[in-house]
Amino acid sequence: MSSETSSAAAIGDVEGVSLYDADNPAPVIEPPRKRTSKTPKASRGNFEMYAWLFMRLSGILLTVLVIGHLLIQLVLDGGVSKIGFAFVAGRWASPFWQAWDLIMLWLAMLHGGNGLRTVINDYAERDNTRFWLKMLLYTATVFTVLLGTLVIFTFDPNIR
Repeated sequence: MSSETSSAAAIGDVEGVSLYDADNPAPVIEPPRKRTSKTPKASRGNFEMYAWLFMRLSGILLTVLVIGHLLIQLVLDGGVSKIGFAFVAGRWASPFWQAWDLIMLWLAMLHGGNGLRTVINDYAERDNTRFWLKMLLYTATVFTVLLGTLVIFTFDPNIR
């Protein structure tokens, strides 16, 4: 019987450390990663959880906004052939359509920016590269959001 116990322990041994406890026959599983000096501290708070939650909620809202936009613009209003300067001027004369397009713009840019931030964090290996890619992403996102907001609110249908 002792030979069976020692062979079972030998099978589960990893680098001389037994995975079996004498009092508990279930294997003791070590955590997959150990914290190192390069591991981010827990002081970042819950930012990643809120970013994850934002992606789910904004994705649902964007789906509703975009499908509604496509149905209204393309199906109910006669298709792409009717979209032109006068069509946009007529739409943006209404605060409802300004708000609809503004919400769509902001959510799409923040949703896409957050997704690309995650990709950069996952695939940029060097800290310096990661920093500059994220700075470029943040600059492009802020620029696009500000420019789009400016266009929506300052659109003048009487330009000649």
